[in-house]
Amino acid sequence: MALVLVTSPATGQDADRSVANGGISVPAWMDKIDARAAASGQDIEDLKLSMDGEVLRVTTGPAVTYWNATNSVRGDYTITATLHEPQYMSLNNHPHLYGIIFGGNDLGTDSQSYLYCAAYGNGSFIIRGFGPDLFQMNGRRSEAHDAVNKAVAQGEPVTQEIAVSVMGDKVDCAINGTVVASYDRSEIVTTGKLKSTYGMYGIRFAHNTDATVTR
Repeated sequence: MALVLVTSPATGQDADRSVANGGISVPAWMDKIDARAAASGQDIEDLKLSMDGEVLRVTTGPAVTYWNATNSVRGDYTITATLHEPQYMSLNNHPHLYGIIFGGNDLGTDSQSYLYCAAYGNGSFIIRGFGPDLFQMNGRRSEAHDAVNKAVAQGEPVTQEIAVSVMGDKVDCAINGTVVASYDRSEIVTTGKLKSTYGMYGIRFAHNTDATVTR
């Protein structure tokens, strides 16, 4: 999977925006917004996934996970994505994450599980999952790493290449060609975390984000 993602982050405790003319107009794609937003009454119409030529366009709204049920893998695999933020922090005053999910099972249900590796335009990254409750693999906050690119300034572009690999009993996340985190499969496939490293893959965006995704 090759992705180009363009994203703009949100302010700290800003309320989730509601996107005009929202919903999903791309066949076979689905979403699940975060529980907090759903509990406040927001739904699929408060964010938007559409096609612009050959490009997926994502506009949030609530924080969201998108996937296509035909995108599923087993065994050893590597999933890559190139993520580009053309105007760092263009909507708000601090960076928000953008990345890819993998190991997705029962997506869209209350028992879903998946892991995501995501970067921020300030030179940090985070690895989190739902199993179905949120769990952190590298701490509650993002972690700085020299491999993660930094925007020169607010409004300037920044690009990240993310790859997640499952090889034997190892699960790695690499950013811009450098492995930033590595785990034994037993650390993430366990009670309260992933059901399996096999499953669907997709994309993850923070709230109040505008993005394009090139497949």
